[in-house]
Amino acid sequence: MKTSSDPIVQFVDVQKAYDSNAMVVKSLNLDVANREFLTLLGPSGSGKTTTLMMLAGFEDPTSGEIRLRGRSINGIPPYKRGVGMVFQNYSLFPHMTVAENLAFPLQARRMNKAEQATRIRKALDMVKLSGFAERRPSQLSGGQQQRVALARALVFEPELVLMDEPLGALDKQLRDHMQIEIKHLHERLGVTVVYVTHDQSEALVMSDRIAIFNEGRIQQVAPPAEIYQNPQTDFVAQFIGENNRVEGKVTSVEGEICQLALKGGTVVRATTPKSVETGDSRVLSVRPEMIVVGPDAGDLPNCYESKVQEIIYLGDHVRVLLAFDGIETLSIKLTHRRAANIAVGSSVQFGWKAEDCRAL
Repeated sequence: MKTSSDPIVQFVDVQKAYDSNAMVVKSLNLDVANREFLTLLGPSGSGKTTTLMMLAGFEDPTSGEIRLRGRSINGIPPYKRGVGMVFQNYSLFPHMTVAENLAFPLQARRMNKAEQATRIRKALDMVKLSGFAERRPSQLSGGQQQRVALARALVFEPELVLMDEPLGALDKQLRDHMQIEIKHLHERLGVTVVYVTHDQSEALVMSDRIAIFNEGRIQQVAPPAEIYQNPQTDFVAQFIGENNRVEGKVTSVEGEICQLALKGGTVVRATTPKSVETGDSRVLSVRPEMIVVGPDAGDLPNCYESKVQEIIYLGDHVRVLLAFDGIETLSIKLTHRRAANIAVGSSVQFGWKAEDCRAL
């Protein structure tokens, strides 16, 4: 991603309420860098789609200001914002051909016929549909319709494109393929994209940064690796990827490392992203793939022993479940080779580094 220092989009103290009891977006302050691919990620009702709709102009903020290139766009209708938009249901005109669908935003901008033809040809080449200009949407597959919707959003060369769950209606294989297509298209064109999804893997694959929403507030904004490896809240740790969650109480603190006691007295050393004090209650987060099993675990600061309850074959890896203080099952992700000598009912040694466990 090559971005400029000035943000293209700014949300400044933006709030949205549909009635006095329902504030769906709360105190939103967010900058979107020029040429960035920013994903708004969160569960249903978290405020991500409402945020996108306010940026598009289909919803008005209750308070606060939204700026595009430094200028307030509050009150400016969608068609005057110069923003491309891609929806989950494609929103193509069924009675028009593909070329006519693409011509629509160009005609609205009073572009001459020759320029329209050039733009349409380029846009269809871009999404690999150059031979489909005369077909109607009903003659296209779901993936092809989504490509046309994408081409229509890009044909007038906007500097900002908004996408609302655009791959939600596609099957998994096609969705995975389209994720890479859109990612490459973004890199090639250098357009700014604000993308809404509830699919965490989609967000991790495509984004320069992810803004995680919950109950109308942003929990964390960071690049995908940072979000996954260094979640700042219990919600983020639970929402992104798989996670073992154990509650404990802080017994000592040394810089960024703290020691916690679990319900049954087990002691765990962990890092903490925020200040903690002795006596604080914290939730421990450790990813299944960060847990070491076997003799190598003996040298780790967190080392334990337990009986294997279950082994689950999942194709590319094996899931080992065992009992651990404070939770019914601790989940461990292992390669087939690592799991080869482990059996249900056997006792295993396991552990993890302090830096691979976070007290949130």
